[in-house]
Amino acid sequence: MAYAAVIFDFGGVITASPFEAFNRLEAERGLPRDFIRTINATNPDTNAWALFERAEISRDEFDRLFAAEARALGHEIEGRAVLDVLAGAVRPAMVRALDTLKDAGFRLGCITNNVPTGHGAGMARSADAHDQMEQIFARFEHVIESSKAGVRKPDPRIYQMMCDHLGLAPSDCVYLDDLGINCKPAAALGMHAIKVTSGEQALADLSSVLGIDLNSPA
Repeated sequence: MAYAAVIFDFGGVITASPFEAFNRLEAERGLPRDFIRTINATNPDTNAWALFERAEISRDEFDRLFAAEARALGHEIEGRAVLDVLAGAVRPAMVRALDTLKDAGFRLGCITNNVPTGHGAGMARSADAHDQMEQIFARFEHVIESSKAGVRKPDPRIYQMMCDHLGLAPSDCVYLDDLGINCKPAAALGMHAIKVTSGEQALADLSSVLGIDLNSPA
């Protein structure tokens, strides 16, 4: 089947997974491994993380509510410490793939759950055209940020919003995300969803689906 567009998650796909940074922070603080993910998975639609990604609370409120949620699970960590490690390391091969896809005529979109403060892979975009992240975002025809749209993955509406903007049916699109819970609604709408476990795996799978070599070295 021919596809017209490729839609990417940002953190964990274009950049390294934020979970790696969370694990480093947990080790530094003497917290159980994946404790931050556990907090974020508890009451996932109404917890501090969800509220902040929909821009329903301020940074200070997030800091306080996240700390309270951590405390309720038996450990101490403030929300601002988690935000400080969200930047994410860019995967150069993924950026090269964006350029290859664009040159091949594919339309590119990005749907990212992010927070409305700071700057980085998991944070709101800036207006600095010289910034590395902004130069990557500029490659996309359209970007939907949860913190600006007021809706976040895995809400099916956010995927439909992208399709509506591109004027394409979901079946015309390939979608990549590092979280299975975010891939499921995309697939349910009709997109070809690829769960990303590494940059190499993502490019291999995408190459196979599109019939284009995206794993060529720089």
